[in-house]
Amino acid sequence: MPDEPEAPDPGYDSAGVPTFESVREKIETRYGTALGSAELAAETPQRRSVEDEYDERQRAAAERLAQIRESMRPGDR
Repeated sequence: MPDEPEAPDPGYDSAGVPTFESVREKIETRYGTALGSAELAAETPQRRSVEDEYDERQRAAAERLAQIRESMRPGDR
């Protein structure tokens, strides 16, 4: 078998510089992977628990703020 020249990588030009298409493909792939990972992480029980705790704290803070505002009204003393 004679030595055949290696076929150039289609993602690079003859100088070894990545082509725009190959760079775009890498970026789109990584972006898709990141989105998928975020979606999966959001569905874990731990994540839902953290979100529930955050929502509860937000509700408690809003209730407390409403109580403070109510107590500061001049006509209620």
